[in-house]
Amino acid sequence: MSASTAPGFVAGLVQRSTPQTYHIVIGITHSQTCLTLTGRLRALREGGFRVTLISSPGKLLDRTAAHEGVEAIGLPIRREIAPFADLISFFRLWWLLLRLKPDVCEFSTPKAGLLGSLAAWIAGVPTRVYMLRGLKLETAKGIKRWILLAAEHTAAAFAQVVLCNSESMLAEAVALGVAPASKMHLLGDGSSNGVDVERFSPGFSSVRSDLGIPPDVPLVGFVGRLTLDKGVPELIEAFDTILRSMPDVRLLLIGWFDASEDALAPVWRARLANHPRIHCTGFVANTAPYYRAMDLMVLPTWREGFPNVVLEAAATGIPVITTICTGSRDSVVPEVTGLLIPPGYPEAISEAVLKLLNDPVRRRRMGDAARTWVCKHFADERVLGLATSFYKSLLKPVPVATSDDAVAPAASKDWQRVWELLTRNENASSTEETPKSVLSHPCDRNKDVARVGHPAFAFLRARAPSRLFPSRGNSLVGGEEVPGEREPLKVYRG
Repeated sequence: MSASTAPGFVAGLVQRSTPQTYHIVIGITHSQTCLTLTGRLRALREGGFRVTLISSPGKLLDRTAAHEGVEAIGLPIRREIAPFADLISFFRLWWLLLRLKPDVCEFSTPKAGLLGSLAAWIAGVPTRVYMLRGLKLETAKGIKRWILLAAEHTAAAFAQVVLCNSESMLAEAVALGVAPASKMHLLGDGSSNGVDVERFSPGFSSVRSDLGIPPDVPLVGFVGRLTLDKGVPELIEAFDTILRSMPDVRLLLIGWFDASEDALAPVWRARLANHPRIHCTGFVANTAPYYRAMDLMVLPTWREGFPNVVLEAAATGIPVITTICTGSRDSVVPEVTGLLIPPGYPEAISEAVLKLLNDPVRRRRMGDAARTWVCKHFADERVLGLATSFYKSLLKPVPVATSDDAVAPAASKDWQRVWELLTRNENASSTEETPKSVLSHPCDRNKDVARVGHPAFAFLRARAPSRLFPSRGNSLVGGEEVPGEREPLKVYRG
């Protein structure tokens, strides 16, 4: 999408002349994550929001913004740990949010979640949501895992709501202590944007003839990034085992070689390129006809948030074999719509694939059940409707100005108040009552926080994120730990 105007050094800002009631900013790290936002952005716009999408520049960002009819801002954010570049990205985000003045912001993916949530808090964005689409730390080890966990804690701390896109993701985040259970939310049965069940449906496909695959040979499919975390090496090893039992079977890989930290080594890429029974398509914008050509799909992933490709395959009426890992295990009803296997075991993949390929009746029955299940729980109208309603429920009425004075951002007023408390007479009471300037909807978690020590810190405790100071469930009153009542996990169903 071309940019008409751009504030300062941030390229790609598209200005819309049509006023909207509320403004929401959606921030992600890399433009490839735009693939998970298809439909969601348009639904928010049609629900009355002015939507601005922030991501590293790329063709997918421009294409998604144009398709969804939203504003797009290209702001470079590195996926890997890069302190100097991250600092620059943070200040750009903070400056941009000051200019945009959104009512709501939603940041997701590890780097954008960390930098965006902190920048939004300092910029005084009134409603801040951290979207957990996956936990990268699940496949990390040592100091890197510790850094990633600390980043998740910080991103969640500066948000008022942590939105998880699957039930197992919510449970894992709570177990890791990413945020208090009271801050976690799950919309319906999960998924970021659901599935267009009309587009992804059984039907004719010319993919086999286009790729030179005979119509009567078994075809196993994979859709996603060709990386280590997606289990591609295990799938290649399993496929060679499958060939020994069924020499005619073919493997169709739909996806691209992602230049990420879990990129495939050259030896694996060479095996894919030289294998006579493996077809690699590269990135495909419209995957619907490719699903129709498959007999079944395999996703041997090591970590997910909620894999949309599994739901798309299921909606097309084919069974799916995936792993018991976080996120992926929510996308299959075991032994009904597909099979679940442990990650990292090529023999488990080959055994499951052969079991279904040798039983076409069971395979058809699973495919029919899969489509019925997806249409009931994950149709895009239902999932996107829940998301739009949830964001509207977080909004507060806009206050009517009572004077001609300019209203400073919330964070600026907070720091002015802290300075006043820090510089006042030392003889002043240290138990001054904390200002009751907190909100009354799900975005506030510190209404009854204990007041300890200097009044400036008491004020900060009432305004800062809950993980920076003790809060309900583990409050400190007079230096003693007072257990609080744990609030139940919240599942929003409209």
